[in-house]
Amino acid sequence: MPILRQDVSTKEWVIIATERAKRPAQFVRPESDRRAEAETKFCPFCPGNEDKTPPEVLAYRKDTPPNSEGWWVRVIPNKFAALTPQGSLHRRHDLDFFPAMDSVGVHEVIVESPAHDLPIALMEEKQAAEILFAYRERFRKLREDSAWKAIIIFENHGERAGTSLLHPHSQLVATPMVPRDIRLRFEVAQEYYDDTGNCIYCVMLQKELEAKARIVGESYYFVAFHPFASRSPFETWILPRHHNSSFGSVEDDELRDFAAILRQQLRKLYFALNDPDYNFIIHAAPLEDEDKDYYLWHVQILPRLTTIAGFELGSGIYINAALPEATAAFIREARVDAKCLI
Repeated sequence: MPILRQDVSTKEWVIIATERAKRPAQFVRPESDRRAEAETKFCPFCPGNEDKTPPEVLAYRKDTPPNSEGWWVRVIPNKFAALTPQGSLHRRHDLDFFPAMDSVGVHEVIVESPAHDLPIALMEEKQAAEILFAYRERFRKLREDSAWKAIIIFENHGERAGTSLLHPHSQLVATPMVPRDIRLRFEVAQEYYDDTGNCIYCVMLQKELEAKARIVGESYYFVAFHPFASRSPFETWILPRHHNSSFGSVEDDELRDFAAILRQQLRKLYFALNDPDYNFIIHAAPLEDEDKDYYLWHVQILPRLTTIAGFELGSGIYINAALPEATAAFIREARVDAKCLI
């Protein structure tokens, strides 16, 4: 019969629908002409098209001027930004009731490689690390501005994940308030710390290591697992072994190690499920709370293998048709091709 499981970090419930459960191999993505379709479209992120994007705010390049070719990672303002630096931070109430404010913030695009159709899964480890160094550099720069209260870094891979451009890229958004979902995660962690004196994420990691059934990867600094209350098939979390609430304070050697395990997990999904659409999100503490002992920065990878329907939207309870213990076993056994192109 179905099982209800609770995510202890959010207190959200998930239904593991064992009666309708699919075998992990049934989630393999059908062959797609994604690349063939994309090759017919103009790509503003490709080298030579730098003048078609806003001027870069950061680029890793060698001996070439800004906004020209020769880069291997490039960060630019989003041309169609959800938030812009201009405007007022004043909060008002329309009709003396409805809260509103200008759409102020920062919205940037990290172009992850000069190669047009090369996801992180197929990059060399060094290139994956360079992307993460760019994340951290922009994170550190933006948190210097007291106007920003939270920084969210994420990647949308594939149309079902919310992107229409094949060229590998991720995004960074700095907001003038702490979004509700981030505040909820932080408050649950704070409550657990007040009750027990422990970080809920550190305890969760220890319990997963003891159980072993959902572990899918380990490195010197990090552990990857399919969480107990996975919202969707093959959901993957990557947690640091050592407590740290802020992504911005990750050291160089940790960042390289993180690049290796992130790339490993994306490669596993790429080859085991035939390059599924996915989102990954770096969850970090609100900027004013980065020094707290009760939050652990981490990464969540959400493959887009199923569709959210009315029950999920109406209740907030996700239905997962795959046991995380089964998907973890499938991923542990998955063979990874040696193919790397940059």
